[in-house]
Amino acid sequence: MENRDQPAPHFTSSASSEIPVRVSEYSGSNVKGGDTASEADEVSMKDILLSLRQWYRYLISKWLVILVAGLIGACIGLAYTWAKKPVFVAATTFVLESGEGGGGMGQYAGLASMVGIDLGGGSSGIFQGDNIIELYKSRSMIEKSLLSEIQYEGKKQLLVERYVDVNQLRQAWSESPALKNFQFNAAPDEKSSRLQDSLISVIVSDINENYLKVEKPDKQLSIIMVEVQARDEFFAKVFNEQIVKNVNDFYVQTKTKKSLDNVAIIQQKTDSVRTVMNGAIYSAATIADATPNLNPTRQVQRVAPQQRSQVTVETNKAILSELVKNLEMSKIAVLKETPLIQIIDRPVFPLEMRKVSKAKGVVLGFILVAFLTGLILTARLFFKKIME
Repeated sequence: MENRDQPAPHFTSSASSEIPVRVSEYSGSNVKGGDTASEADEVSMKDILLSLRQWYRYLISKWLVILVAGLIGACIGLAYTWAKKPVFVAATTFVLESGEGGGGMGQYAGLASMVGIDLGGGSSGIFQGDNIIELYKSRSMIEKSLLSEIQYEGKKQLLVERYVDVNQLRQAWSESPALKNFQFNAAPDEKSSRLQDSLISVIVSDINENYLKVEKPDKQLSIIMVEVQARDEFFAKVFNEQIVKNVNDFYVQTKTKKSLDNVAIIQQKTDSVRTVMNGAIYSAATIADATPNLNPTRQVQRVAPQQRSQVTVETNKAILSELVKNLEMSKIAVLKETPLIQIIDRPVFPLEMRKVSKAKGVVLGFILVAFLTGLILTARLFFKKIME
């Protein structure tokens, strides 16, 4: 009985009371942690804004340094415009129209090919469209132009020699025994061919990078502009004329090579058949002259050779008629396939002279040096922050 009246053990109530307390503490810690993370984000954004503000004020405080650096840059830009030599620009513009090639069906062949139908009337030449622009930049065309003979001040020389004189390369080559007395030749021998090819390779690269510019002013038109910039007015004009002539001639010859070969073959066969036919005609007349008082019982001496010559003449006449017709058709095909290259503008003296203006040099020098100074000061401030 006494055991029944005893109260329940105390640890049960205390344990149960501790559970909600611990849960509340755990949940409370999460809430505080979330507040801390949000505060950290706010502090980081605040630090960024303060850093930008500090950077701005730092640059403002260094305005005198930036201004002095900008003035020094302006002086450098002015000195550059004085030292920079002007360049002369020789430009040629022409219209390129490819030959018909596929005839009247060529216009529809391009449209049909877009939907997978091949009408067989499209042109498939080696050079199509903009490929002539890349042809201007090829080594073979530039080399051919450089090895062209020109006349400068009454003296004949290769155009590449003029390039060497303009760039004063002889002075740089004077220290090399192999280049000291080297002369370019349009038809070099085996001994000088390797050295000449090496030098021309360097010159071709320089011309492609600094001298020659080929482009379409308007992509929708067929007008092509070839521009040559050089410090020598004569070289700019002559090189422009030479490379335009060489490339355009090569382009036309390549586009019509197959048709011209066909014309040459048909022309050769036509001349051969005509020669045989003329020989047969003269042979018949010669036989008649050789037997003026022919014995009536010996007609074979005249009739058989004459008839044989007559058959040869008639046969060759029929063959010649077909060959002549095919020859004329081939010539017309060549005319249709020959691309039209119409020169619009040519370079004339005096050439356009391009030079950086003094005002532009001063402004660009000031802005560039001042900007670089600001970057250096910013990097210095950033490095100082990291060290702290």
